[in-house]
Amino acid sequence: MISLLRLLRYIPLAKCLLRKNFSYDHPSLAREVFGLKFKNPVGLAAGLDKNAEVVDELGCIGFGFIEIGSVTPHAQAGNPRPRLFRLPKDRAIINHMGINNNGAAAVARNLKRRRRRRRVIIGGNISKNSATPNATAAADYERAFVKLYDTVDYFVINVSCPNVEQLRGLQDGEQLRRIVEAITEQRKYHDTYRPVLLKLSPDLSATQIEDVLALVFEYGLDGLVVANTTTRRDGLRTAPASLARIAAGGLSGAPLFTNTLDMVRYIVTLTKHQLPVIASGGVMSPRDARQLLDAGASLVQVYTGLIYNGPGFVKQILKTITN
Repeated sequence: MISLLRLLRYIPLAKCLLRKNFSYDHPSLAREVFGLKFKNPVGLAAGLDKNAEVVDELGCIGFGFIEIGSVTPHAQAGNPRPRLFRLPKDRAIINHMGINNNGAAAVARNLKRRRRRRRVIIGGNISKNSATPNATAAADYERAFVKLYDTVDYFVINVSCPNVEQLRGLQDGEQLRRIVEAITEQRKYHDTYRPVLLKLSPDLSATQIEDVLALVFEYGLDGLVVANTTTRRDGLRTAPASLARIAAGGLSGAPLFTNTLDMVRYIVTLTKHQLPVIASGGVMSPRDARQLLDAGASLVQVYTGLIYNGPGFVKQILKTITN
């Protein structure tokens, strides 16, 4: 998909044709969330355009915002292949990518080249390098944050990806506090304010969610992304023998929807609508997106739904929302 979208740059009027066929604009779709004006509430989740190579082209198929990354301070190759597996019976994907990306400096260069022509809001999803121990992870997040600061519109702190060893351990206690403190302190030195969000794991308990929310309010973070991929495999239709042949990794797609909806409802109720939530996980139909927005999510993101439904999926969602 990335290669095909990159090719469109060299075809005259290709972007215009994309916008004509796949975009859908309506005044009622506009949203203002954490100080940013979104043309619509449907975004692309992190993990597809890792290196910000085709943000313009993706914007042409209707997205109101695009989250790039995850981006680490230094380039890394990720986990060995094969590392991406479809589960058609479950309308799901298991990925064990390992946060492969070209590093924050290269991603920033890609964004700077195309900044003047950009029509879509960009989120920068940041993480630590796999080789960096959790004890010094805060410095990695800060480096990525600084390198991307002038090129993105908001940030997402990713401490919940299951494809990097020990990364999800950063959601607990003092390690998460050090990361959040480093980021929010660094933000004070910049003239332009960038919203900072935290991306949660769908596998957190209610008590863990409450602890994270206390930290979010303490440091004045601007919102949450709910949620990342899951390590759970319960309730799948795919044969256990097939699952056993697949590398460990994060599951996305239809099996996550109910959990995402429950988490959104729980967090929105707990925070009394005071904290914007981007719902991400299991949006496989326009009805799914609408349910999440009705449950209190400010915005929604798709990834696996786009893979299974094709480039017209965003337009389908937007039309459903306006009806």
